[in-house]
Amino acid sequence: MASATIRRTNINLDTELVQQAAAVLGTVQTTETVHAALREVVARAARQRLAQRDFVDLTPQTLDEIRRPRTAG
Repeated sequence: MASATIRRTNINLDTELVQQAAAVLGTVQTTETVHAALREVVARAARQRLAQRDFVDLTPQTLDEIRRPRTAG
């Protein structure tokens, strides 16, 4: 992960929502929960962009070639 800039800020959070998110994400601290939730949102957006791509060159033959074991040499 790239170096991140951390900034202290005050925000109003729904504590029940934070607790529910923490339970889903397996986090303990509020900051950890918020960061995990933000990472999830970013990852979901990336998956959505990937799902919308058109892979016209990705044919069954191309997939077979990609899956074929490579030999050293």
